[in-house]
Amino acid sequence: MSTIVAVRTSDIRFPTSTSLDGSDAMNPDPDYSTAYLRIVTDADDGLEGHSFVFTIGRGNDVQVAAIDALAPYLLGRNAEELLGSMGDTWRSLVWDSQLRWLGPEKGVMHMAIGAVANALWDLKAKRAGLPLWQLLSRMSPEEIVELVDFRYLTDALTPAEALEILRAAEPGRAERELRLIDEGYPAYTTTPGWLGYSDEKLARLCREAVAEGFGQIKLKVGADLQDDIRRMRIARETVGPDIKIATDANQRWEVAEAIEWVNALSEFDPAWIEEPTNPDDVLGHAAIARGVAPVPVATGEHMANRVMFKQFLQAGALSILQIDYTRVAGVNENIAILLLAAKFGVTVCPHAGGVGLCELVQHLSMFDFVAVSGKIEGRVIEFVDHLHEHFVTPTDVHEGRYWAPSAPGAGGEMHAASRDQFLFRPGDRKAVLGA
Repeated sequence: MSTIVAVRTSDIRFPTSTSLDGSDAMNPDPDYSTAYLRIVTDADDGLEGHSFVFTIGRGNDVQVAAIDALAPYLLGRNAEELLGSMGDTWRSLVWDSQLRWLGPEKGVMHMAIGAVANALWDLKAKRAGLPLWQLLSRMSPEEIVELVDFRYLTDALTPAEALEILRAAEPGRAERELRLIDEGYPAYTTTPGWLGYSDEKLARLCREAVAEGFGQIKLKVGADLQDDIRRMRIARETVGPDIKIATDANQRWEVAEAIEWVNALSEFDPAWIEEPTNPDDVLGHAAIARGVAPVPVATGEHMANRVMFKQFLQAGALSILQIDYTRVAGVNENIAILLLAAKFGVTVCPHAGGVGLCELVQHLSMFDFVAVSGKIEGRVIEFVDHLHEHFVTPTDVHEGRYWAPSAPGAGGEMHAASRDQFLFRPGDRKAVLGA
């Protein structure tokens, strides 16, 4: 038996605003940041659970404080009990009545719960000696269903339906796992498309993306229509007719404005329009989807919980579903969302535009391919070529594809030297047993 003896958090911020990496119509000066968490036990193996919540600078300290508030739920607990029933562990946090009052199931506390759940998943995968995608993919359908909280979902997806989806995918698991290892998972890159880049840098990075094997790039749009037309023209002329160009407005527009703007860009054959309006506006997205068809609407990175995803799917308000590893309450809730997407037959293309998100979310897409949807065609994981050197097991992306990680864990562990170098305030915030 091992006991959780420490919960350590850090406020880590990278000054990406100095080079305008990550800049878009709503976030012109982001500093990629993490509210970072380490769960430490007294086990002799020395393994720790690492995770984080992604932010873009100010407010990262608030997110750290939310994670700190969960330390009493972990300190002194039997680690094997928590890891042995991750569904119960997740539900015990999400359904705590006093914590729930702060949401419910949204905002910094819900994301903090996700950080705790994800750190436990990292520890569980490390102890199993498996990468997270493989650990999840080798669970039985019944074990996977047990991880999911179906409360509020059964008008769209019941446990029996989820079990049917997982059992239907079970016979081809081994073959798909081998295919994934041999062929990788398709990627697209946002690296050329940040709004603060010059036209020359845009064209250069577009050429480099094509040379590196990417079949799709993404451009940020939404600040100025004429600028967007010019930038889309540069990108299309640079990459040619066969490379897909997705667009991302980062919630900038009103509904009517979105329809007008996207239709003005339609001559460049956009692969999708991402986050055209407020991420909570189900009916607005549905109206936009009708108004810009056949251009697909993509969204999800800012959706607060599985219930929002359910409503968007029921309303036909998205065609491309974009899970995010740290926005909802962790792996468990993302599994629920993947099952919803499979039920509705909607394509999943994850968001990964942020420090460490590529390392993390690849595991969920690979699990989805092996054990849930069984689909990979037409699906891509976002890739941004920034800050990977700070991670113990950085993503392996080449030839326009993610190559399946083999290192045990969830992939979010950052080098200690990087954590120290980019710590926002001196010293880790710590909650230590007995302190």
